[in-house]
Amino acid sequence: MRALIAELLGSALLAAVVIGSGIAAQRLSPGDTGLQLFENAFATALGLGVLILVFQTVSGAHFNPLVSLVDALLHRKSWVLTGAYLPVQIIGCIGGAVLANLMFGAAAVTWSTSDRANPAHLLSETVATAGLVVVIFALVRTGRAHLAAPAVGAYIGAAYFFTSSTSFANPAITIGRAFTDSFAGIAPASVLPFIAAQAVGAMIGWMLVRALFPVTEPASTRS
Repeated sequence: MRALIAELLGSALLAAVVIGSGIAAQRLSPGDTGLQLFENAFATALGLGVLILVFQTVSGAHFNPLVSLVDALLHRKSWVLTGAYLPVQIIGCIGGAVLANLMFGAAAVTWSTSDRANPAHLLSETVATAGLVVVIFALVRTGRAHLAAPAVGAYIGAAYFFTSSTSFANPAITIGRAFTDSFAGIAPASVLPFIAAQAVGAMIGWMLVRALFPVTEPASTRS
């Protein structure tokens, strides 16, 4: 129960950070898309790193269904717990999106109109998700899980800029971002293509981790 609560809170706060900083950036820097992206990426990188530090020893700080699934595949974790994580992460991200909308005086739910499902964005999501999986599990399987917070935060912050999709890399946050018609939003019709691309990326990342880091060192955390 502690782990599920941690995943719920962590996922909600992650969505609130991503979407809230996107709304703030849109209002603080109207007309300057590059600056909006920098503000959104900077806040997300910092916020994600902090959330991993806070919840890592409780639940592993996954906040991402694909990370939970790859963790179960690589390390033979309980599929019952993994199955419980997935809906909790999605519900948390939806709740965080609603919270972010309300904090900025918008309606609780404002469906996004940002159509993002094009070939370049889908390729970007595949690359971003594969890279995220490799970053996380390369550290875990070499006994450096304590570095996950800064490494994952830095990777996602960078991926905002080196991918055309701005690196969602997470089905739960993708669903949550459909609930806000703001800088960070994604149209509901684009959600399933994004999740499909992310799933392909996670499979590629899983194969790369197995090939490059076949021996699991004793890890000090559950991530």
